[in-house]
Amino acid sequence: MVGRHLPLSSRYRAVVVVGDSELRETLTLTALTLLSLSIQAADVEGGKAMGSTVCAACHGANGVSVSSRIPHLAGQRAAYLVSQLEAFNAGSRKSALMSIIAKQLSPDERANVAAYFAAQSGAAPDAKSPLPAYIANSRVTLPPATKIGYRRYFVKDYPENKQVALYFANDAAIQAAAAGKALPDGSEIVAEVHSAKLDAAGSPVLGADGHFVPDQLQSLSGMAREVGWGKDIPAMLRNDNWNYAVFNADRTRRTDLNVTECMVCHSTKKDSSFLFLYTELAAAHLLRLH
Repeated sequence: MVGRHLPLSSRYRAVVVVGDSELRETLTLTALTLLSLSIQAADVEGGKAMGSTVCAACHGANGVSVSSRIPHLAGQRAAYLVSQLEAFNAGSRKSALMSIIAKQLSPDERANVAAYFAAQSGAAPDAKSPLPAYIANSRVTLPPATKIGYRRYFVKDYPENKQVALYFANDAAIQAAAAGKALPDGSEIVAEVHSAKLDAAGSPVLGADGHFVPDQLQSLSGMAREVGWGKDIPAMLRNDNWNYAVFNADRTRRTDLNVTECMVCHSTKKDSSFLFLYTELAAAHLLRLH
C-alpha cells in the first residue's frame, strides 16, 4: 500500500494524493495506535479509585453489576470499554445517564477505569453485586402526610399512562426558592403519582385547574437534604447533601430501584439547587393549591 512504510508526515502527503479512502484508513490506524498506547500506559490503581466508588453504583465495585439490566464490566477488554465511553461522550451511543458521566471523564480517566475493570475476573451471567452503602442507605423518609407542613407547587399530567403527578415542598424549600436562594439543609420535596380518575368512556376527568383529577395513589418519590448527608457519596455523583428515595403506595421504601439515576440527572441542575422545577417552586408562595 502506498505510504504505509513512510514517516507520518510523508505518509499523510502520499495518502492525500491517492484518495480519501486511503486517508481514512491511515487516520483510523493512527487513532487506534494512540488508543493502544493510552491503554498500555493506563493506571489500574487510579482506575480503581473511580471504578470501585462511582462506577460501583451501577456496575459493582469489581465490575459485577448490581442488576440484570446493567452489563458486567469485569473482564471486558480495555479498548472496548474506552471506545464505549468515548461513544457516550460523543453521543454516538445513547444513554442519558452514561453520557453525563462520560463527559466528566478525561481521556486518562477513561483509560484508567477501563484498565481496572479489564483486570478483574469475569463475572458469571447471573452474578450480582449489592448496592453500595451510599445508595442503599438513603436517609429520605416520608412525612405522615404531604398536606401537613407541605405545599403543592406543581402538577403534571401523563396522558399516555393516564396518571397525574403532584409535587409538594416543605416551608424551608419554598421560602428559600421564593427568595431566589439555594435550597438549604432541611429542604424536602415529595412527588406523588396517582392514577387519573376516569369517566365512563375511560378518559381522564379534568378538574377545575385543567389537570387530571387524582384517583388512586400509585407511588411516591422524595428528595431531601440535611447536614452531612452527602459526605459518603463520591464527588462525581454527589448533589451537595441531597438524598433520594422511591416509595410504594403503602409508603414502604422500594429497595429494588437504584437512585443513582436520580443523582446523575439532578447533577445537571446544580445551578438551581439540583432541582428541575426550581422556577415553579419559587412561585409556590403565590399559589393557592390544596
